[in-house]
Amino acid sequence: SGQHRLPRGATRLLAPVGDPEKVICVGLNYRDHCLEQDLRVPKEPLIFSKFPSAITGPFDDIVHPQDSTEVDWEVELAAVIGKKGRHIEDLPLPPPRLGPPQAPSLSLQEVKPFDTFCRLGPAIVTREAVADVHNLWIRCSVNGRRMQDSSTRHLIFGVPALVAWVSRFVTLVPGDVLLTGTPAGVGVFRKPPVFLKPGDEVQCEIEELGTICNRVV
Repeated sequence: SGQHRLPRGATRLLAPVGDPEKVICVGLNYRDHCLEQDLRVPKEPLIFSKFPSAITGPFDDIVHPQDSTEVDWEVELAAVIGKKGRHIEDLPLPPPRLGPPQAPSLSLQEVKPFDTFCRLGPAIVTREAVADVHNLWIRCSVNGRRMQDSSTRHLIFGVPALVAWVSRFVTLVPGDVLLTGTPAGVGVFRKPPVFLKPGDEVQCEIEELGTICNRVV
């Protein structure tokens, strides 16, 4: 109706999923990311997890841990589960239970799930609103310099395959977040390696899904 709008500058946009039961992550799921490490493409998904307390909003500050100097950047496509399921069939197209928000995240080479290291947003986008979730450009910039520039067509395991794989082991419930992996261009594999430091600005974009920007503090 237009009668209940608030100025963007007067609001704080929170993460669209605040307290999921599970935050499931996939490692080495982009072919270009495997190539930059000289690693073989995995034959099955490599799964690990983060704690829900790692989730933060799309424009909130990133808190740099005091006990690490190797904080890296990552931009990732996420799927949010909308329907409870176990042993879900691997369908050729994303099933209706999925919605793909943008999920830029951060990683530590020690793989520690620190708070504010899972930025979600700016919104959940329905499957019907995206022509092809497996053909979107995906990018990350640090202080205005493009660091990651790839496409979801380089995903090794697509969203339906990942949902089917994870549901073999655990029951997926509404609100669970599945992070599908990051493409090439992370800092640790640059020569010399580059890591985030307080004061850096990190901007992540995924085609059709939006942009988020966070400052490291």
